Amino acid sequence: MKLHHNPSQENWTGRNAMQPEYWHQVVRVSPNLAFDSSSNQKVGILGYTGEEGVKRNQGRLGTLAGPASIRKCLGALAHHLPAGLPLFDYGDVFTQEGDLESTHQAITELTYQLLKSNHFPVWLGGGHDLAFAHGSAVLKYSQEQGKKLGIINLDAHFDLRPLVADKGHSGSPFYQLASNHPNEFHYLALGIQRAANPKSLFETADQVKAKYLVMEDFRLQHWEFIEEQIHWFLDRVDAIYLTVDMDGFSSAFAPGVSAPSPMGFDPEIAFNVFDLIAKSKKLISLDVVELNPVYDQDLATARLAARCVEYILRKNFG
Repeated sequence: MKLHHNPSQENWTGRNAMQPEYWHQVVRVSPNLAFDSSSNQKVGILGYTGEEGVKRNQGRLGTLAGPASIRKCLGALAHHLPAGLPLFDYGDVFTQEGDLESTHQAITELTYQLLKSNHFPVWLGGGHDLAFAHGSAVLKYSQEQGKKLGIINLDAHFDLRPLVADKGHSGSPFYQLASNHPNEFHYLALGIQRAANPKSLFETADQVKAKYLVMEDFRLQHWEFIEEQIHWFLDRVDAIYLTVDMDGFSSAFAPGVSAPSPMGFDPEIAFNVFDLIAKSKKLISLDVVELNPVYDQDLATARLAARCVEYILRKNFG
């Protein structure tokens, strides 16, 4: 595939140990998209080193190095996943000459192949336009399995903006999914900030029958209410695609993003949500997006993104 870079073992480093105790010792680097085709469950990691969607959405550039930064922090984490669960790094997909649409097609095809070969896909980004390509594949796979898919997005933004000159961008992925799959679009957004979403987007959310919790309600003191809303959503679907936009976190925890905000949520409530979703045993795919290393501070955002991936997988497969 011409839009693919092979993975590098240099991205996976950490503390030395006599036996496999850390992620960098366990992750298997697999070049040339040689997907493991065995019937057992495994995790397939891919990076999206693209920011054309962010550029089109007038965001801060710098997300190209996001996947490598997350891998660096993941590699140093202690490994607590089941010993029999293989972790594969299949490299990165990039964008060439602003052709975002070809990149999206490649991501969709790769995600679908991962799901069909018993992988749990983990995409590291990169702009949130990734969600259109990722979600398209998970929807296709779920439909073939006869399952109703739900999308849960932890984010400051709906990402339901209309296309620009008939082209998608990092603010439009869920608008595109809703437009392409109006009867199969089941969407829950958590942490929506009114100051970051004009009234027109709330109207669009209502039109596509999206469920959402605004930031004022997405706080630990409202946990019982939040839990009810998430359970209600989980009970009405058969499978979940989870997408975590790092700009949903407060900039106190995640300064390295394209659209920072001091009024975002904190890690504790996000990880409570991850717990609920994992307990449902319906989670089948994950991405963590919008990491911008150019604006990160002491790898704070990358470390948090890595912890999100590690925690979600540990809870989902533990």
